[in-house]
Amino acid sequence: MSSFTRSYPAAFGGGAIIGALGGLIGLGGAEFRLPLLIGAFNFAALEAVILNKAMSLVVVSSALPFRASTIPFSQIASNWPIVLNLLAGSLIGAWFGAGWAARLKSETLYRVISVLLVAIAVVLVLGHSTSAGQPLLTGNWQIVAGISAGFVIGIVASLLGVAGGELLIPTLVLLFGADIELAGSLSLAVSLPTMLVGFTRYSRDQSFSVLGRNRVFVVIMAAGSIVGTVVGGLLLGIVPNLVLLPALAVILLLSAVKVWRHG
Repeated sequence: MSSFTRSYPAAFGGGAIIGALGGLIGLGGAEFRLPLLIGAFNFAALEAVILNKAMSLVVVSSALPFRASTIPFSQIASNWPIVLNLLAGSLIGAWFGAGWAARLKSETLYRVISVLLVAIAVVLVLGHSTSAGQPLLTGNWQIVAGISAGFVIGIVASLLGVAGGELLIPTLVLLFGADIELAGSLSLAVSLPTMLVGFTRYSRDQSFSVLGRNRVFVVIMAAGSIVGTVVGGLLLGIVPNLVLLPALAVILLLSAVKVWRHG
């Protein structure tokens, strides 16, 4: 491993570029950061997932005060039934997913990550074409669907070390009829506890020591991710979605191929 590969300027620059990509579509960019950690910085699959989870926590936490000016906390609080509905599934899914990832052979985890990256690419293109409207379901069926969706999202978030916004936002828009701005803030309210549960589960695995060995790297790359996310957010709308989303989906597909071969 060359010293340049994990140099701090490379960590900050890589984080900033990934953050900007995510910011352009209103996300933290963790889906793009994971392949970078595996492919460019050469971390093992589980170590990369844990590092990505740590950085996702930092980036998502920093996004809350930025969004408060657009969607106040009182509006998030008034939608607490939706948040609790999804959390009922996502917290269990996060614990299960992290435990599963810790037990998988490294080669198998690479394969799982690759498949999930392809799935995220599909959701990226299809999910962002949705707009707020009537809830897909109501009553008990909506509650059951919310718990089920939360469970799946919790698993994916733990396996990839992401916040899960790419899956949460379309779910909030389609299943609960939330508008896109409110969905973005509600997804943070769901993803933060979900990530903390997955993070706690990962802390029981010996691979968790990767954070201690690379603490400065994590802080610098997370800082780059935050800067990039802010810049990407400011540029939001400049690049047409008809161009941006397919381009980012292609990046994810290429990343999936690379991660698959890495295993």
